[in-house]
Amino acid sequence: MTPRILVFAGSTRSGAYSGKTADVAQRELALGGAEVTRISLADYPLPIMDEDLEREKGVPENAVRLARLFAAHDGILIATPEYNGSMPPLVKNTIDWISRVKSDGGKPLRPLPGRLVAICSSSDGHFAGIRSAGHLRAVLSHIQMEVISPQCSIPYGKEAFDEDGNFREERHAKSMKRVCESLIGMARTLSRRAEG
Repeated sequence: MTPRILVFAGSTRSGAYSGKTADVAQRELALGGAEVTRISLADYPLPIMDEDLEREKGVPENAVRLARLFAAHDGILIATPEYNGSMPPLVKNTIDWISRVKSDGGKPLRPLPGRLVAICSSSDGHFAGIRSAGHLRAVLSHIQMEVISPQCSIPYGKEAFDEDGNFREERHAKSMKRVCESLIGMARTLSRRAEG
């Protein structure tokens, strides 16, 4: 079984450390035997979550498109930056809108509950975005996503990557490898359980 893994960063800024971290994850997952889909949230713009807007116009089409992607993959890897000690609004808003998607063309759609997810974080400081990762973990667990324990957190993002976009430090490469191996392994285990 070849796990299908969806990867995205929590920032759309050019040169964002979370984007570079997601790129490393994409390569490591592919090396581990996964079929990887890498997206940018810039291609799925969404308004701020608003129940009045939802009532008047329905869930935005981009939220439905993202929900389909989540549902079509065995696992998700999110690389989040840290803004003011927490996850960026782009990540929270995206998750909030996807959580509103209950059906697609009249058919039930469950993009989040039970979905396997891994978290990576990065920042330009010493704490490596771990507060953001902790808050994101709490949110994803609350909506019943299956968050794996291993996590890759990258400090001092400005110096963390070489010219080829790889981690300079072996400990970071090992941490990412552990996350990706765990995500792939769990996806295969869950698939076997579902089949058997």
